Amino acid sequence: MMMKTKTAASHLRAVGLAALLAIGAAGAPVPGAAQGLFDPVVRVNGAAVTQYELTQRAALLRLLRAPADPVRLAREQLIEDRLKADAAAAQGITVDDEQLRAGMENFAAQGDLDVEQMIALLERGGVSAETFKAFIRSGLLWREVTQARFGARVSVSEDDLERARAAISDGTGVRVLLSEIIIPFEGRGEEQVLAKAREISELTSTSAFSAQARQFSATQTRDVGGQLPWQPITQLPPVLRPLVLGLAPGEVTEPLPLEGAVALFQLRDIEETDAPDPEYSAIEYAAYYIPGGRTPEALAAAAAIDARTDTCDDLYGVAQDQPEGVLERGTKAPGEIPDDIAISLSRLDPGEVSYDVTRANGQTLVLLMMCGRSVAIEGAPAPTPAPEDGDEEIAGLDAAQGVDDSGQLSQQIAARRLESFANGYLEQLRAEARIIEY
Repeated sequence: MMMKTKTAASHLRAVGLAALLAIGAAGAPVPGAAQGLFDPVVRVNGAAVTQYELTQRAALLRLLRAPADPVRLAREQLIEDRLKADAAAAQGITVDDEQLRAGMENFAAQGDLDVEQMIALLERGGVSAETFKAFIRSGLLWREVTQARFGARVSVSEDDLERARAAISDGTGVRVLLSEIIIPFEGRGEEQVLAKAREISELTSTSAFSAQARQFSATQTRDVGGQLPWQPITQLPPVLRPLVLGLAPGEVTEPLPLEGAVALFQLRDIEETDAPDPEYSAIEYAAYYIPGGRTPEALAAAAAIDARTDTCDDLYGVAQDQPEGVLERGTKAPGEIPDDIAISLSRLDPGEVSYDVTRANGQTLVLLMMCGRSVAIEGAPAPTPAPEDGDEEIAGLDAAQGVDDSGQLSQQIAARRLESFANGYLEQLRAEARIIEY
């Protein structure tokens, strides 16, 4: 699946609440039939998501003009809600009535509404107050979970601020020289891989990191010790930028959980450039799925496809007469692309391929080809990863352009780092969960 569905709270607040005001008394139809309304559609670690919950959440997202298919987005959100609730229960974290009320008030206030007005408008559209409360409660729980789990690990130094100022200043750009290690869980076991990753994250020697890359990394850069060429900071995935900006040369990121793998990056060097680097509003790429995972046969098939293709259009000929779904091509905002795919794409120029990502628990190799990047138009709003439901909106680093308030910039860097940790933790929870879809 090419797209990892994320919550879209900032878009919902900016567009959806205004749309709610236009609903009026006409209301909106609620999809779904009464029969089987409380039957489970998904089980997450044994906890059921019912057809009623799915119908209600989809109706809520439809009213709030979510920028995705509302049923698919609702299903993804409800699965994540169960994972977040499990994590909160494991840490003894709860949300009381006062916190819930404050969260509802903050959300409603984005549309210049009070809670009662918000609930009344939602009910006209067929969405119950309990559905709205559940939507907000999940976001509040997750905020408390991530703060408790990662808050102590998020700090911002003066060097971090200087690097961030350079990254967002007018007339200049920042580029970085990184090395990478991505270790898949299959074949070694998650616990062993994470232990090795924590060990590698303590390294400060570039030669030692490269030696580990040659031994453990599953990427195509392993033969060169994981070393990547110079890259503009704007070409890195959103999940990686704040982590890299927090490093000094020689330092390694904390292990970054991906789907079925863990990633580490070492900063070898960083420098300011004379001209600003472009920001990208969208990335077009193709994914061709090869059975066999990282087996020699599958890797040989990927290499053969690489040798005879030069553009994304060429992949249509490769996929001809094969089952539907073997090739997917699309254009996504950078924040909508799954982290492992985004990391792999960040190394590519148009027409180049990589094949170090897998799906289906390592049983399917994904050949990725970069089709092109769309440069953001100055003054136009650029898509960014949305914060979790119920959280206060996290402004991107771009919003700090021209702002000298170190406190504000520090908060933004810390918030982005916390968000990166939270996203990685959620992916880890999902990879470990027992999810049964009906």
